[in-house]
Order: sequence, then structure tokens, then C-alpha cells
Amino acid sequence: MAKGQIWETRPLEFWDKAKELRAGWQKSIESKEKVIAQGNTGPNCNWADAFPALTLIEDNPVGAMMQNRNEPYARKARLASEVRGWGREICGYQGNCWGGQFLGYIEDGTPWPKRKLVVPMPCVCDQHLKRGQQARDYENMPQWNGDHPIYFGPFDEARNAPMLEHKAYCDLRVLNDIERIFGQKFDDEKYISLMDADQQVKDYGTEVSRIMVTTVPAPLSVKDLYSVYTIGGLTKIDPEATVNFWKMVRDEVKWRAENQIAAVGNERFRWIEAHPPSWHFMKYYRYMEGYGAVCLGSQYSHITADVMERKPDGSIGTRDTHAYPADTPLKTREDAVRYALGTEARMLSSFKMDEYIRRDAIVEFAKICKADGALLAIWRHGVGCTLTRKEQAMYLREAGLNVMHYEGSQPGDRTDLDEKRFLDQLDTWMQSQGLHRLDG
Repeated sequence: MAKGQIWETRPLEFWDKAKELRAGWQKSIESKEKVIAQGNTGPNCNWADAFPALTLIEDNPVGAMMQNRNEPYARKARLASEVRGWGREICGYQGNCWGGQFLGYIEDGTPWPKRKLVVPMPCVCDQHLKRGQQARDYENMPQWNGDHPIYFGPFDEARNAPMLEHKAYCDLRVLNDIERIFGQKFDDEKYISLMDADQQVKDYGTEVSRIMVTTVPAPLSVKDLYSVYTIGGLTKIDPEATVNFWKMVRDEVKWRAENQIAAVGNERFRWIEAHPPSWHFMKYYRYMEGYGAVCLGSQYSHITADVMERKPDGSIGTRDTHAYPADTPLKTREDAVRYALGTEARMLSSFKMDEYIRRDAIVEFAKICKADGALLAIWRHGVGCTLTRKEQAMYLREAGLNVMHYEGSQPGDRTDLDEKRFLDQLDTWMQSQGLHRLDG
């Protein structure tokens, strides 16, 4: 046993299956028999699966994996974007993916999978819709933009109804146009069936997150979760395989919690963050484990789950976000689109809307996680990734948590992150709380 180890640790049994599914997705986007669409009209439901020969690629997981797996290649890709006039202030995910397009090949030298149409995800992150522009201009392909109207303040059913209808119109227009332009018939019945699979994944994901953040010792760390959290969401795979996989994850996490199988065997400090890390330097999670510290993640990393909150009776449950009623029968394409938009609203409220509207959201999340501290990145690129970060730190400190900031470019861009300085900061931060390394 490692020095200071209290609880048993074991390798994750779902790990091999996760790698298999991810490899299958990578193979699918390289298929010459598929029409590749860049983007998304919703964060989870695989609407493209209702077309006979369409597959989706979203820049978030692609750009992140480029940075995580091969930093020299990702740097070369961003340089290819920069020399064409795209400044370093843009999102690193975009710089990586556009650069791969300019270079014409992926990291192993095989051709870059060419997109045939662009449907950028209409998200409140400031640069999502901009993503489609370069891909469209470079390949001269069709592009559709959807509006994503939001408002601030308490839920207003009368105000929300026309906004939902407008977003539904945007999505229906995209589906109808793809049918007309590419000659592919959209399978309405299959699309409706996808809603059920999508809900099952959300249910499993919610249970995984609840068990993970409320159990001591934590059965998963966020580094474990980041390896799988996009599967079936931003990384689209077969719906049935998605459901089966998330059931496997839920079953294993539940068993680990019941048997006190820990992610960090010497857990003595629990911390949270906000938004993803720099994907090239996830080493710092392991570095923190040397202090007996486990990261429970952020509202962003628990994107698969319905947003959690503490109920008046003290229990942990999911928040009523006034989504499209779950018991509404789905009979038509229009019904299914409105339902999908309702689940999208529920997902977005779990991290984006909380930052804009609920000043206490991150504090509530920290308390649910039984967190002792918070590590909050200040990213220089991609404004949406840093919005309200300083205010969040103030609220967390008022709640009694120790907070540290660190600076870097953006999760998909390692250019401005000083790794040595970052690790020195972590040492100072932990030692200021009376904690010293257990592994040396």
C-alpha cells in the first residue's frame, strides 16, 4: 500500500470499453461512406443517427484530444491557423481543428476528415457559432446557424414559450434542408426513439455524478470522469451502446462506493474546479493526489448529469429547470425536437446559466461535494471560459473554502501555461493549509 493509504484502490473496469467506443467513433468519422457534419443542434441526442449516412463531429472533443495526445501536432495546427490571420485570442479548440484542416492531415499523417456541412452548436459560449465560418469558407459547404435566445431572472412560462418555438423552428429548418440538399430521408420514428435513449443516459449520468461527489472516499476522480464524460454526448456513438456503457459506469461506481473503493486511497482533501483543465497537463491531478487530494470536478465536468441541488429536507436531488414535460407523448418530428430542446435547456443550466444567473451555484456545488478548496483557472482566450471566475472565488471564500487561481491560454491551447510555476503554486497552496506531500 502507498504511504498514508487508508482505502483500497482498483483499476476501472469500464476503462477498456471506453477506449473501444472512442476508437469506434474515431473510425466512423474517417469513413468515406459517411457525410460528415461539423457541429451539433443539441448537446446529447444523436439526431444525425436518424439520417441514413450522416455522422457528427464536434470541435470540443476533437480539439481537446489533439492537445491531450500530441502537443507538437496541436501546436503546429494552431500555428497554421495563426498564419492565416486567426489570432491567439480565439478558442484553442477552434485553432486546433481549423489548423488540422489547413494542414490537411491528422496526427498520424492520414487525411483530415473533410466536413460536408456545418451546423455549429448554438451555445451561450461566445465563440461556438463562429466555429462554422472557417470550415464553411475553406470547403465551400452549406452552413446553418441556429439562434439560442436566453433571458435572465426567474423562469417565466409565457416568456419561455415563444423562445422554445423559435429554437424549434431553427432546428426543424436544418433537418428539412439537409433532406432537400443531400437527398437523405430523416427517420422520424428513429429520432423519437433516440429521446428515450437520451433520457436513460441522463439518468445514469446523474446517478454517477451524485454518487461520485457525495461519497467519502470518492469512487471516481474528475480525471477518471473526463475520460468518458463526452461518450454519447459530444462524442456521438450508437444509442444502444451509449445506454449500455453508462449503465456499466453507473453499476461500477455504485459498487465502488458501497465497498469503499477509492479513486485516491489516501483521500484527506477534496477540491473542485470550474470548467475543464489544460488538456495537455492533466498530470497535475496525479500531482495533487500526492497530497491525498481528490478533485470532484465542476458543473462542467458533470455535463452528462441533471444539475444537482440540495433540497429543503437536506437531500441531494436534481433541480427543476422547467424543461419540456418528460411525460409528454412524442408522436411527430416536431414533438421530438421540442423535447430535445427541453433536455438541452436542462443541460445548459448545469454550468453555463448558473454562471450568468445564480451567484450561489458554485458554492452549492462545493458544499454538495464536501469540498475543502477550489482551483479556478483564469483563461486568457475564449471569454466564456472565464466569465464570473473572480466573483466565484469571492463567494467560495465567504463560504470557508480556500481558493487558488492559475493562468493559462485555454484548455485546448498550452501556449501560456507555465507548468513549473503551476506546480510550485500548488505546493504553496497546499502547504498554506497545513498539508504536505505523502509520497516524498
